[in-house]
Amino acid sequence: MQESKVSIGLSNPKSPSNVGAVMRAAGCYQVNSVFYTGKRYANAAKFNTDTKSITQSIPLTGVDSILDNIPAETKVVCVELAEGAIPLPQFEHPEQVIYVFGPEDGTIGQDVINRADAVVYIPTVGCMNLAATVNVLLYDRLAKSSSIIADDELIRKSRDTNNTVKVNTI
Repeated sequence: MQESKVSIGLSNPKSPSNVGAVMRAAGCYQVNSVFYTGKRYANAAKFNTDTKSITQSIPLTGVDSILDNIPAETKVVCVELAEGAIPLPQFEHPEQVIYVFGPEDGTIGQDVINRADAVVYIPTVGCMNLAATVNVLLYDRLAKSSSIIADDELIRKSRDTNNTVKVNTI
């Protein structure tokens, strides 16, 4: 079995707080890299809210096109409220993938949708913001994974230093 390689592509994001929250999600869900297009984020990057300094371990890279220079084995999955898209609960995540998300105030370009291997949507009533959508998608990937590590050691490693609570069993 090949090791998973997961990337996120953000199409012209505008909100530094959302990009910071996307980076935090990338760290929590072991994403390998994050790419973004457009100038809006770069102009607002000084207001970044990457509270866990994830950009020191996961690259956040500005690119002209999200789909340029991706390895041939990487599947392109757009996450968008697009007619004909697959509901996320029915979607099977590929091992090597770049998930592409549209901007907070727009949509993924039709040219990117046309090149996608799959287009999925989260079946909510109304649309979620960018960071929430990334978190839900990545959680779905984790929940469907056969290699979930779920034990007390992970909890101790992941929680805040002020948290020492335990569940008492009777």
